[in-house]
Amino acid sequence: MLFLKLFLLFSLFSFTFSHDAAFDPHLLPRPLIIQPEDIETLFEKFDDELNLHCTSWRFSVEANNLSPWKTIPEECLGYVKEYMTGRGYKLDLERVSSEAGVYAKNLELSGDGKDVWIFDIDETLLSNLPYYIEHGYGLEIFDPIEFDKWVQKGMAQAIEPSLKLYEKILDLGFKVFLLTGRNEKHRSITIENLTKAGFQRWDKLILRDSEQHGKLAVVFKSEKRSEMVEEGYRIVGNSGDQWSDLLGADPSRRSFKLPNPMYYIP
Repeated sequence: MLFLKLFLLFSLFSFTFSHDAAFDPHLLPRPLIIQPEDIETLFEKFDDELNLHCTSWRFSVEANNLSPWKTIPEECLGYVKEYMTGRGYKLDLERVSSEAGVYAKNLELSGDGKDVWIFDIDETLLSNLPYYIEHGYGLEIFDPIEFDKWVQKGMAQAIEPSLKLYEKILDLGFKVFLLTGRNEKHRSITIENLTKAGFQRWDKLILRDSEQHGKLAVVFKSEKRSEMVEEGYRIVGNSGDQWSDLLGADPSRRSFKLPNPMYYIP
């Protein structure tokens, strides 16, 4: 960030010297006098413009206008870090969970035990932020081997607004199905991690087995939702941080997208 600011400032100096010298090659260029407050104003304008640029980028991510993408823009590292560790991310999570709770409360259940709410796990119920802090908040290309090592630790914390919604959904009488892209080999540690984080009960936990390896997430999750529908379930709610959690065949009656500017899963 500092490099970009200095580059902009030096560019301004170079432009001024070359512009003055063009009038008379025998004269020394006039010095460019910039007051400290002018430099501060210049840097503030640069910061404002960069913030607008990164905000626009994040909006495109959340609106699914930017797919596919592999890493966050390098110049937006500071922005993503501030968002993920600051008040903004927490407020957005609270907003999504609050709206989902209002929707769920106003639904009239059929009473036959077939009304289902689907939850994704990573960045929906459990936060992997400590892992992504160590890997540049999404600046590094995703490494499945390294991420599997993190999963095996079983240290992911609950996303608190999601935990509150989760408990409300159960109390209202919905069936809860957990549908995750995690590998079947991680079933035991996933159950342990979920339980330790406060997610005490669910009706189904669906992970990828060897036959689903290599499938796009949107295909895998679409197929699993179709199986639910074939079994007579009605998918009335779905919460996920990726559009691939929500789009595709047999979508929920209403879906709720949690914020995640760190990575994209097709």
